[in-house]
Amino acid sequence: MNRVESAIQKAQDAGRGAFIGYLPVGFPDLPTSVQAALTLAENGVDIIELGPPYSDPVMDGPVIQEATQAALAAGFRMTDLFTAVREITAATDVPVVVMTYWNPVLQYGVDRFADDLLAAGGAGVITPDITPEAAGEWIAASKRTGLDRIFLAAPTSSDERLELVVSSSTGFIYTVSTMGITGERAELDQAAWTLVARLRAQGAQRACVGIGISNADQIAGVVEYADGAIVGTALVRALRDGGLPALAEVTRTLAAGTSSAVPSHEN
Repeated sequence: MNRVESAIQKAQDAGRGAFIGYLPVGFPDLPTSVQAALTLAENGVDIIELGPPYSDPVMDGPVIQEATQAALAAGFRMTDLFTAVREITAATDVPVVVMTYWNPVLQYGVDRFADDLLAAGGAGVITPDITPEAAGEWIAASKRTGLDRIFLAAPTSSDERLELVVSSSTGFIYTVSTMGITGERAELDQAAWTLVARLRAQGAQRACVGIGISNADQIAGVVEYADGAIVGTALVRALRDGGLPALAEVTRTLAAGTSSAVPSHEN
C-alpha cells in the first residue's frame, strides 16, 4: 500500500474519512506557501494537495484563480514546485500530491517532471485535464517512478469511461461532485453520491469527492459514502484573508467534519 492509500486507510481505521486540503504553490509567496502546507498537516489534513499556478486555470474558481495569478505575477517557476515539495516532505509525513494542468508538465518534460517530483518526496499527481487514453507517457512514467496517477471522474462520465478511470488510477479517484466550480449542497450530495456508487460498481476502492465543498457539514455528508473530502477554496480564502492563524483555525474546523462516519463501500 502506497503513502496515499495508507493515509486514507489510517483515517478509516480511526473511524473517519480522509481530509485532503489544496493550496496553490507560491501564494502569497513561496516560503509562506510551504508553511501553509505544513499548517494543513498540523491541523488535521491527511493528504496535502499542491497546485502549481497556471495561466489558464479552467477548473478553478475565482478565489483560487486570484491566488494563482498573484503567484505567477510574483515570478513562480515550475522548479519552485519541487523546492516546496522537498521542504514540506522534509518536515511532515503527510503525503503530498500535485494537482496540475497537463500543458506545464509537457513543457517541463513528463519524465523529468516525474523524476523531480519523486526526488522531492512527492507521492502522486492529479491530472484534471488529461484522460487515461491520452496519458500513455504519464502512465509509463508513473509506473516507473511509483507515483500515484489520480484521474478525475465526473457525473457525466459513461460507465465505460468510469471503468477506464478506475483501472487506470492509483491512490484514489478524484470524484467531481458537480459540473462546475460551485454547487448547492443538496445537488452536490446527490450527484456525488450517485457517482461514487457508480465508481464502486466498477471496482473503485478509494473515491474522494471534491469541487464545491467548503464547510464541515458538507464534509460530514460526503464521508458518509466516500473515502474522503477535498477542500480548496475555503482554505485559500482563509490564508488570503487571515494568514497562517486563520488557515489553522479553518483547517481544524473542517477536519472536525471527517468524523461523521466510516465510509461505506456498500453504496
